[in-house]
Amino acid sequence: MSDLIRLPGEGRKLVTKAQEVTFKATGAQGSSASIFEVVVPPGFDTGGHYHEEAEEFFYILEGELELLAFEPTERTDDWLDWESVDGDRVVRAPAGSSMFVPPNTPHAFRNATDKPVRMLFQSNPSPEHEQYFEEIAEIWSAGDSVDPEAVRRMRSRYDVKQITPMRFEPPVAAATTS
Repeated sequence: MSDLIRLPGEGRKLVTKAQEVTFKATGAQGSSASIFEVVVPPGFDTGGHYHEEAEEFFYILEGELELLAFEPTERTDDWLDWESVDGDRVVRAPAGSSMFVPPNTPHAFRNATDKPVRMLFQSNPSPEHEQYFEEIAEIWSAGDSVDPEAVRRMRSRYDVKQITPMRFEPPVAAATTS
C-alpha cells in the first residue's frame, strides 16, 4: 500500500509521557499542510501562545478539551481566565468540536479530564510542525524532568510565541486500600 493511505494506527508515531503524535500527512508526501492524530493525556496544557506564520485546525475525535482562540482584553498569567472584548471565554469542547486558528491568534487547549483525548490536528505550512514534534519528543524523553528553558528555546525556533507556560500535571491516581 502507498504511504498516501493510512489505516487506523498507521503512520510514524512519536510517544512521550506528554503526548502521542501519529503523522498522517507530511511535507515528504507532498502535502502543504502537516496532519497528525494526537492523543492528549490528562493534565496536558499547551499554554496560551500564537504563531506569526502558521495556521492550525483541531478536531476532537474522542474526549473533551478546554479550548481558547481569541485575543483577550488582557493577557494574564493564566489563559483559563481570559475574556475577549466580545465576552468570549474558554470553551469546554466535546468530541465533534473543532477550532480553527489563523496566524497571530492567541490560542490554547487543555485536557482537564481524567481520560486521554484523541484529536486530528492540521498545521500549515508543512513541515514546520513535523520538525517541532520531533524535537519536543526528544526534550520530553530526555529524563525524569523536562527542562523548561530547552522547551522555550525550541518553541521560539518554530514560530511558537508563548504567552503563558505549557504545563503537564497528570492527575494523581487515587490510592487503593487493601
